[in-house]
Amino acid sequence: MQVTQKNLSDTNVQLTIVADAEMLKAAKEEALKHIAKGAKLQGFRQGKAPLALIEKNADPATLQTEFLDLAMNKLYVAALDDNKLRPVAQPKVNVKKFVPFDTLELEIEVEVVGEVKLADYKKIKLEKPAVKVSAKEVDEVIENLRTRESEKVDVTRAAKDGDEVTLDFKGIDTKTKEAIQGADGKDYPLVLGSNTFIPGFEPEVIGLKAGEEKTFDITFPKDYQVAALQSRGVTFTITIKNVKEVQLPKVDEAFIEKVGPFKTVDELKADIKKQLESEKEYQNDRDFNDKLILQLAKESTVAIPKVLVEEQIDRIENEEKQNIMYRGQTWQEHLEAEGVTEEEHRERMREDAELRVKAGLVLSEVAEAEKIVVTPEELEIRMQLLKGQYPDPQMQAELEKPEARRDIASRLLSEKTIAKLRDYATAAKPAAAKKPAAKKTTK
Repeated sequence: MQVTQKNLSDTNVQLTIVADAEMLKAAKEEALKHIAKGAKLQGFRQGKAPLALIEKNADPATLQTEFLDLAMNKLYVAALDDNKLRPVAQPKVNVKKFVPFDTLELEIEVEVVGEVKLADYKKIKLEKPAVKVSAKEVDEVIENLRTRESEKVDVTRAAKDGDEVTLDFKGIDTKTKEAIQGADGKDYPLVLGSNTFIPGFEPEVIGLKAGEEKTFDITFPKDYQVAALQSRGVTFTITIKNVKEVQLPKVDEAFIEKVGPFKTVDELKADIKKQLESEKEYQNDRDFNDKLILQLAKESTVAIPKVLVEEQIDRIENEEKQNIMYRGQTWQEHLEAEGVTEEEHRERMREDAELRVKAGLVLSEVAEAEKIVVTPEELEIRMQLLKGQYPDPQMQAELEKPEARRDIASRLLSEKTIAKLRDYATAAKPAAAKKPAAKKTTK
C-alpha cells in the first residue's frame, strides 16, 4: 500500500492511497466469505461451499460492491494508523481508479486533530490551598437551621427587616414604559434582609403594610446575569399581600434535638464544621484540577478542528436549554432576554468551547505519553458502582449501552490522567545535593 499525505490546512488532510495486490486479494477473499454465509448452493450446507464456487455463482455487482466496501475501509484504517492521524469527522472518499480485484486508488479528504505541542507537564507546579472553616461560617449554618425551624406569624404592622412578605410585582422599562419579560410575579415570598432579590428592591418594601401599593425605580447592576437588563432602569409597582414576622427559635436543647442526634451545641458545631470541611475539600479538588488542566492547555499548542469546537458549542447550548426549560422559559425568550441572536450566542461561547476541546486533547496526549490505560477490571468496578447508585431498571439498561460504557471508560481515563498530573504538580522539588566539605590540609 502506498500513501501520500497532503495537508490542506492545519486540521484537514488529503490522502492518496494505492492498494497493493496482497491487500486486494485479502479483501476479495473476505468479501467472498461474507457472501458465502448466506449462499445456498446445491450439494452444500449453507455457508460451507468452496469460495471458488461462491465466486462463480455470485452476482458480479454484489461481489464488487462488497469487495470495494471492505477494501476501502481497510485502506483507510491502515492509512490512518501509518500516518498517526486522528479523524474527527466522516471522510470524503473519491475512487480515482478501480479495476475489480486488481487495481484500487483512493483520494480521501478528512478533518483530523492537528499537531499537538504538549507543554512539559512534569514541570508544572501548583500549590493546593488549605481548606479552612471559620466560626462565622458555622454560625451562618446554625442561623439557616434556625430559619428553617422558625415560625411565621401574620402581623398587621408595617414590614421591617427580617420579616417575610408576600407580594405581587410588575416591572416596566423606565424610559419606554414597555413591559419587561420576566420582571413580574404573583404571590412572591420575600424575606427582607436576605438580599436574594435585585439590589435596592428590598429596602423599598420596608415600611409597607398588607394591602398597600408602591411604585419605585431601580437601576439593574451593570454586571447583572441577564445582559438585556444590565444597567437598565426599571419601574416596579408592588402590592403587599401579607406580612409575617419570622420568630427564630433559641439554640437550646429542644432546638438541637430537632436538627440532629446531638446533645450539646458544641457537638452540633463540630458536625457542621466537619461537613463544611468535606464540601470545601471536594470543591477545592475540583478547582485545583480545573486550574491544573487550564494551565497545561494554555502552555500547550494545539491545532483544533472546527468540527470539534462546533460540537462542543452544541453540548454547552443543550445543557443551557435544559436548564432554561426547567425554569419554564423558551430558548427564544432566553435569547431575547439576553439581547442576542442565535449566532451571537454561539459566538459568545466559542472561546470557552475551544478551551474545553483543547483541554481534552492535551489530556489525551498526556495519557498516551504516560501509557495510561483503563483496564477491563477498572471499568467493570466503576460500572457496578454506578449500577448500585441507580437501581432503576431503565437507568440500568442505559448504563449497559456500548456508548455509555465508552463514555464511562473515557471519564475513567481522564480521572487517571488528572491524578498523574496532580502527582507531578504537587511533588516536592528534590533538595539540592550538598557539596562535600573541603578537606583540610596540614602543612
